[in-house]
Amino acid sequence: MKFLITGAGGQLGREWCETLRLKNLDFTACDSTELDITDADRIRTVIKSVNPDVIINCAAYTDVEGAEDHPDKAFQVNRDAVRHLADECRKSDLLLVHFSTDYVFPGRSADMKHFPDGYPEEAETGPINLYGKSKLEGEIAIRESGADHLIIRVSWLCGKYGGNFVKTMLRLSEERENLKVVHDQCGSPTFVESLIRATHYLIDAEKRGTYHYTSMGIITWHEFATAIFEISDRKVAIQPVQSEEFNFKAERPAFSKLSTKKIESLNSELTINWKTGLQNLLNQL
Repeated sequence: MKFLITGAGGQLGREWCETLRLKNLDFTACDSTELDITDADRIRTVIKSVNPDVIINCAAYTDVEGAEDHPDKAFQVNRDAVRHLADECRKSDLLLVHFSTDYVFPGRSADMKHFPDGYPEEAETGPINLYGKSKLEGEIAIRESGADHLIIRVSWLCGKYGGNFVKTMLRLSEERENLKVVHDQCGSPTFVESLIRATHYLIDAEKRGTYHYTSMGIITWHEFATAIFEISDRKVAIQPVQSEEFNFKAERPAFSKLSTKKIESLNSELTINWKTGLQNLLNQL
């Protein structure tokens, strides 16, 4: 099986490349300079040249705040470009593996009562910001294309490469003694290492459709930050605050936990507790 990795220079793409290299699997990696996925002709050329069996799409517009100011760019990358990829996968009979987000859901606090284990895959979507809308339309484009696909929704993605909440907290702990972190948004982190392992399982098991993947447990960002500093033995005073204090342009979901019951029904060992995932990541960093 040969893989083509798009967005290979990002947080998720870099770790995919490292994992495939360690497994001695055949892959070609393209960062945004080598493959701009908004260029349909370039996608066609690269696929013809590489001749992969599976495309792992790690390319995305992920700037939640930026999407409010630049919606055209967000939709160009997260919807239109994804449609190009899906169309070419259908034409060439390839599997498209695509990563989506918890932000496709409305994230209402009240939803926690209806979905105590998190949003299941079949829950009604309803994004509240432009980033979430662009990602949802990318999902729709894939399904409508008729391409063989796996869509994996994740939340609070954290890995050893690129930027993420864990690395930001570690950096800020070296610059400040006091921090403010929101405590009115809850969910669960997804750690790149375990995400890749779970995705590999789904590919090998020839599963198709939409799956949720994140860690076990529900926490707030404040609780996450507290654990980061406790485990890494850093002395930082953290003040819990409301989201409105940060004046975000993009509204954030109050509840964004994803249920992992569907993937756990296939293999209960694929998911890990969020504290275990955090400890593993901090050990790598």
